[in-house]
Amino acid sequence: MKKSIALLIAAGITLGLASGLVMAQEKPAAPPAQNRIPKNVKAAMEEGLAARVSAKADIPFKITENVCMPVPGQTASYIYLLVDVKNADMGYAVPPTPQVVDPTAPPAAAKLLARTYVFVQYYKIPEGKSPSLEKEIYIPAAFQVDQEGYDPEAVEWYSFGYILPAGKYVAAVALSSPDFQKFGIQYYEFSLPTPQEISANLITSPILILKDYAQTEQPETSAELHKGLLAWSIARITPNLERTIPAASPLDLFFFVYGAKPNATGRFDLQIEFEVNQTDGKPAIKFAPGEFKSPLVSLPLEMKQTLQVTTGDKVETKQQDLPAGTYVLVAKISDKVSGLKGESKVEFTVK
Repeated sequence: MKKSIALLIAAGITLGLASGLVMAQEKPAAPPAQNRIPKNVKAAMEEGLAARVSAKADIPFKITENVCMPVPGQTASYIYLLVDVKNADMGYAVPPTPQVVDPTAPPAAAKLLARTYVFVQYYKIPEGKSPSLEKEIYIPAAFQVDQEGYDPEAVEWYSFGYILPAGKYVAAVALSSPDFQKFGIQYYEFSLPTPQEISANLITSPILILKDYAQTEQPETSAELHKGLLAWSIARITPNLERTIPAASPLDLFFFVYGAKPNATGRFDLQIEFEVNQTDGKPAIKFAPGEFKSPLVSLPLEMKQTLQVTTGDKVETKQQDLPAGTYVLVAKISDKVSGLKGESKVEFTVK
């Protein structure tokens, strides 16, 4: 992961979000008719909303966490929900045989196909009031896997994203079979940074530890269900959700600083001090302050400790890899333009 990623993608993501990422559009598809959530699914979603208790669990799944990223020039944010689903519950089956088969083509590996729908109702939670429906969407999806090596008990993670205004929300999420007769429902609360919050302090999106990063030519223009990645406009981000790295490996970071202000020429000027502490607060690594010219931060941090070794009257300095264990990365952020400050943390493990 190269330090220049932020510079390479910032312009592309800004352009993509500004020009194409209109998540208020439902993706055209087959039923449900008129882009609405089926009545039986919607009724079950609404039934459990007040108590946040699922009224239907034919298809079990779990919403594990959320990630928010910015929309340039807006106070809205792009919110992802991450979902764990067992393969067997996705409904993988042998797909229908194609009507036309090319006899000259080499035999293809046997596949399994899963088709599903995700239905989402986003409710805004005003202070002291009942939730009010902000938006509802549906997402048709299909996934293929090789029959060989398929494990019905394996749990995979999926994600979908949507743009919402700042504020506090509860999402009612249903995962449904294509005939809408079998489905499961989960509820999940989250908050998106408000202008009031970022006017007083710098706030970051969740600090992601990256496994992989790629770009596409065109931004995503409607909500889609993705397997094992986050789709942010032209970016395809594969986070390390286990937050575990091998010894001697760098910690690849990716996050956005909300509340950073450009100067009169439109340039950002952030200073970030990173440090790694043990879980009891004892320092393990302290990095020199770094200068960042974009609120989108992506860089690798080498997990090397500098130690002083005293032998008699002689003091020597040596480096060693950060030992195995659980640690907390702390990012202390200062905006030289506005004077605002902020701090963000993420726990990780070295094995």
